[in-house]
Amino acid sequence: MEFLANFWWLILVIIIVFSGLVTVNQGTIAVITMFGKYQRILRPGLNFKVPLIEQVYKKISIQNRSVELEFQAITIDQANVYFKSMLLYSVQNADEETIKRVAFKFISDRDLMQTLTRTVEGSIRSFVASKKQAEILTLRKEIVEFVKEQIDSALEDWGYHLLDLQINDITFDKAIIESMSRVVASNNLKAAAENEGQALLITKTKAAEAEGNAIKIAAQAEREAARLRGQGVALFREEVAKGMSQAAEQMKQANLDTNVILFSMWTEAIKNFAEVGSGNVLFLDGSSEGMQNTMKQIMALMKMNNTVSRNE
Repeated sequence: MEFLANFWWLILVIIIVFSGLVTVNQGTIAVITMFGKYQRILRPGLNFKVPLIEQVYKKISIQNRSVELEFQAITIDQANVYFKSMLLYSVQNADEETIKRVAFKFISDRDLMQTLTRTVEGSIRSFVASKKQAEILTLRKEIVEFVKEQIDSALEDWGYHLLDLQINDITFDKAIIESMSRVVASNNLKAAAENEGQALLITKTKAAEAEGNAIKIAAQAEREAARLRGQGVALFREEVAKGMSQAAEQMKQANLDTNVILFSMWTEAIKNFAEVGSGNVLFLDGSSEGMQNTMKQIMALMKMNNTVSRNE
């Protein structure tokens, strides 16, 4: 009987000793109280507490935590703005004083979460209430910085730190969204009309410049052609005069009458009229008097040309 009693006492001691062993997971810190009063903290790993006297009051995670928020705010021009955001926070550090604040500031994590979300919502609402609806979409960064500045001190007093606040979505009432869409569409139409007008102006301007250049080039070409035709006629006349002068000189050296040259030119002209006339009817005075009148006219023309040549 004595052996059996000792055995049960040994079993009881072993149970009491093992009941004092506490395992704390990585990223977690356990808060120990004795008779309801804070005693100490236990770090991750296997720890020992005084059996039956010390109690594990709470295990606090020092890992990052996140919470999603959805709420409504009203701008200064009475427009409803709907926010969807994500809040990322964590315990400041693993120091004993910080853990004590985290453990005893709130009764439960639910109370902490409710206070934190309401604080963030209140900060954003106060910021939005001072802005107009048209400004909100461009102020994401300013809203985040404002909220951090407002709640950092409160979170520090609770033992927490705000890591990040992301505003994922900002929407308005349906009527406001439709009016904003119409404004964007009208601005796009205005920009398209301005671009089309500028393109048409450039096209018309280039076409007018091309047409003007074409007219200018054509006029220059016509002027050059006229000049060349004039030079050709002048050269032709010059060559004819030279040929007639040389022929007349040779006729004089041969003691022949130079009128024979005029008569030959006249007959060649008549021949050419007949060959190139293509069926046209030519009426010529074939009498001796007609021939004499023609010769006189040619001689008068030759004298006039010789007089002009000498004057030049």
